[in-house]
Formats: sequence, structure tokens, C-alpha cells
Amino acid sequence: MLPIDVAAHTSRWRRRHPVDKAVLAFGLLGAAIALPPWPGAVVVGTATLAVLLAGARVPPRRLWRAARAPLGFAVTGAATLLISLGGAHGVGFAENGAYRAGELLARTVAASLAVLLFAFTTPLSDVLPRLVRCGVPAAVVDVAAVMYRMVFLLLDTTARIRHAQAGRLGHATRGAEWRAVAGLGATVFVHAFARARRLQDGLAGRGYDGTLHVLVDGDPVSRRFVTLSLAFVAAVVTAALVITPLAPELP
Repeated sequence: MLPIDVAAHTSRWRRRHPVDKAVLAFGLLGAAIALPPWPGAVVVGTATLAVLLAGARVPPRRLWRAARAPLGFAVTGAATLLISLGGAHGVGFAENGAYRAGELLARTVAASLAVLLFAFTTPLSDVLPRLVRCGVPAAVVDVAAVMYRMVFLLLDTTARIRHAQAGRLGHATRGAEWRAVAGLGATVFVHAFARARRLQDGLAGRGYDGTLHVLVDGDPVSRRFVTLSLAFVAAVVTAALVITPLAPELP
């Protein structure tokens, strides 16, 4: 399993209903999008980080490993706002480029932390079966569930093949490395089709009627947790709106 899936399955909020955590996480996500980047996104990002570390108790190192990829994309996108092309000076620094880049980074980090809050506390296996009740076609949910399962199987197959290649000095030289990568891709492709065929035969042998019947935990929605989540989001929004007139204006 991926580290973020392991964290979701072992989270202290694992037994809570997905709606409880969705209200909190997506409420903060909406605040990060709707509020002005300065200081709104900074306030939302700080509050979300506090919930992740203190409330959900996500290990900081694991959170960093999951957040560094979207943060890298955000930094790359923000860097393009620093440069201006064309005009009388050709290539140069854009006017107020640093401010716009800071806005983009602040909003992106706050929104990413809100999404990670839901991902680190809610396994996808808890969400998919409940999507049918929200109106999502059962066939779409079944395909997503099968793909979710197949991803881990293929990752495990890939890791075992690479380990076997390394044991046979398949990565000793650059040429051997390229041949190993090509062989890895071909082998995983064949394994994927073979597993898909076995899965189809297994479902057919069990009387598959077009719907995968999955048992879900009957944990009820906690009205207390939802109320506290709404109050927390409202407090964060209020704090951001109060701080906005007091914050120094940036160029």
C-alpha cells in the first residue's frame, strides 16, 4: 500500500463516517478558495496544518512526503509568474510578479493541505461504496474500486520484478538499466492483462450481475463532530476576515 493509504487506515479518525471528515476538510478547502490569498489562505493553511498535526495526528514526516509533490508543482507554476516576456525590455522580471507568485503559493498550499486532511483520514475503500448513495452510477464505482485494487497489485508486481532484475545485475550499466526498464514495462503489461482476465473469470464464476456488493461499516454520522467542524470553519473564516483589514497591504 502507499504510505498515504497506510496512514488513512491507521488514522485515529478511521472509524468516523466519511461525511464527518468531508465537512471539515472540504469546508476548509472552500475557505481556502473563497478567501483572499493574503491573509485568508495563510490563516486557512495554518489552521488546516494544526488540525492535521494535532487533531488527526498525522506524522510530520509522512505529511511532508505526501505534500512535497504538489508543492513542487506549485513552486514551478509560481516561478513562471516572476518572468515577463515581450514588451520593450524583452525578458525580465514581471511587475508585482513576486506578489502574484506568493498568492498562488499561499492558496495552493492551503487547498492542498485541506485535501490531504481528507486523504490522510479517510481510506478510499470507505468512500467508494457510499458514492452510489450520492447518485454516482454503480458501474462507475465498480470500475474505480477494481482499478484501486489493481494499482496496488501492479505496484507490488513492479517492485518484485525490479528486485529480481537487481539480483541478476540488471542495473549494473546504463544499457542494462534501459533493457531492464523495457523488460519491466512489458512484463507488467502482460501481468495486468492476466490479472484482469482472472478477475473477470472469478466474477463470472460467482454470478456477477453487474454490481459489486460491498459491506461498509455502519458508523453513523456524528452530529457533534459535524457541528464542531462547521463551527471551526466558521471561526477560521471569521478570523481571516477580521485580520484582512489589519494586515499590511502588499504591492
